Amino acid sequence: MCVDRRHFITFSALSALGFGLESKQLTARQDSPVRKMADQAKPITHDEHAERQENARRYMREAGLSAVILTGGSSLRYFTGAKWGISERLFAAVLPAKGELGWIAPAFEKDRALEQIKFGRDLRTWEEDESPHRLVASILNDRGIRSGNIGIEETVQFRFSDAISRSAPALQFMSADPVTARCRRVKSAAEIELMRLANQITLKSYEMAVQSLKEGMTHLELAARVAEAHRQLGVDQGGALVLFAANAALPHGTAAVQKLRQGDVVLIDGGCNVEGYHSDITRTFVFGKPTDEQRRVWDIVKQAQAAALREVRHDVPCEEVDAAARKVIEKAGFGPGYKYFTHRLGHGIGLDEHEWTYLVHGNKTKLEPGMVFSNEPGIYLPGRFGIRLEDIMVVTENGGYLLTGQATSIEQPF
Repeated sequence: MCVDRRHFITFSALSALGFGLESKQLTARQDSPVRKMADQAKPITHDEHAERQENARRYMREAGLSAVILTGGSSLRYFTGAKWGISERLFAAVLPAKGELGWIAPAFEKDRALEQIKFGRDLRTWEEDESPHRLVASILNDRGIRSGNIGIEETVQFRFSDAISRSAPALQFMSADPVTARCRRVKSAAEIELMRLANQITLKSYEMAVQSLKEGMTHLELAARVAEAHRQLGVDQGGALVLFAANAALPHGTAAVQKLRQGDVVLIDGGCNVEGYHSDITRTFVFGKPTDEQRRVWDIVKQAQAAALREVRHDVPCEEVDAAARKVIEKAGFGPGYKYFTHRLGHGIGLDEHEWTYLVHGNKTKLEPGMVFSNEPGIYLPGRFGIRLEDIMVVTENGGYLLTGQATSIEQPF
């Protein structure tokens, strides 16, 4: 689902709680106390971060890169464990193909930077009236990198990459994707276990929240319950996009106020992160008794999700997984192409909710064991209702599996 949309909905839902909605202890079953499931998380180890850096160095040599430059964000965390956001002040790491990591930080942030830096001892700081970009060039120069190619991680802001390139005009700057995306696209067992836990938490939060469903409830009230359930399960930033009835036909929702009525489709699409690793699950069901049409559409979407999963195995092109789901939906009369199934089948997921690569027509990238994707087919009938089912799937040598398993039926979504 849309990352920005989810964050907006989560903020709105929490605001609703703050302005008078009752926050109460939610339970998965009335006789079962809530456990903080997030406490089960096992963080990524120092050794795994070191192994990732060595993989990056190997890929750099294959790609003809002498170093990769990272700024705050998920790739910095992936390779070094350092948690740092993006701002107008440059905080960066230089990961060379040979030699020690180098770091650049604002001088007044030195102590905070040292708390985050677990690899390398070369930290160079800059005062507010000094150029941090020259420090990047100096780190490269001191490691003997005075010519050749330097990789820039994809989220580095242009103002930084442009200024760095002007400070080191003898170097050629290009995309670091052959290193960073190549490393991140295949998940380790530890990463997959963190995502499994995150998805289990999100699914349990839905089960807890829907106990409070009642006629007249707004979509923001239900979203608030989902956020509260995540919190009680041990994560602070879980949330969901909630859509009722005809609004469920809009994959990324609407700002319109929605009130629940008997017979409405209820679509919940959300997630959280555990140790930085994300979940993304959608469940759709009916408040009350589903109609024959609602049940039929739901069953077709489930069949499409299962068909996509059957297509998953090593060396299958990404586009063929999308095609397997789309074929089921088109054969059932909801085609052609994007007419009713209006988006790609899925996206990569890990430290980012959406990350490289994508299950979409035209993407001939071949699947590898350890890749992780959302599998989220949908059928959207404008002005009436929409059905989407989403689970996270893992690629293996001979097939694939879902981290939380498929929903059973429209009457038993959990």
